[in-house]
Amino acid sequence: MLKMLPGPARRSSEEQDVGSLLRGVSGVRWGELCDATGAAASGIPPLLSRIAYGDGDTARIAIDDLGDAVCALGFVVGEVTAPTVPFLLELAGSPRVSCKAELLDLLGSIYRTDQWHSAAASTQDRKHDASYQQQIGWEAAARAAVYTGRSVIEGVASSVRPEEAMPARKLLQVMDDTPPFPEL
Repeated sequence: MLKMLPGPARRSSEEQDVGSLLRGVSGVRWGELCDATGAAASGIPPLLSRIAYGDGDTARIAIDDLGDAVCALGFVVGEVTAPTVPFLLELAGSPRVSCKAELLDLLGSIYRTDQWHSAAASTQDRKHDASYQQQIGWEAAARAAVYTGRSVIEGVASSVRPEEAMPARKLLQVMDDTPPFPEL
């Protein structure tokens, strides 16, 4: 009896996709970044991995935990948010990942965030305005990162699966309807 040996030539396209997900994660200096709560961001790569390779329940829990780290309370981003967004988009666009709706909801929360811009605008012409400069940069970078992935979101919006397409269309609508940040 001939025994089939596993090898690169015998891998399905889905198995190849699994091996290529999140390749760039190791290129980010996570330990030098802080999350939206001010904690070290070194826990983000394992959460991304659980989303990519875990079962549905594991992935949903990881998305919830990741949401706390990159968009605390659903409206506060941190310095790690923008570097995390490309991986969220990669996962949302992957045929292997099952929790697209949750990923798209998180991306929508990140895109809508304007907490720091609003705070800075309300203190304009006051001495505290300068203290918001770093945070408003995080918000702008995070929103720009989500917008850069618009083609991925449009691809998911064209899915024949309504559970994927509807949240993607909702995110596209959020992107179209969200006003620009206030002038500071």
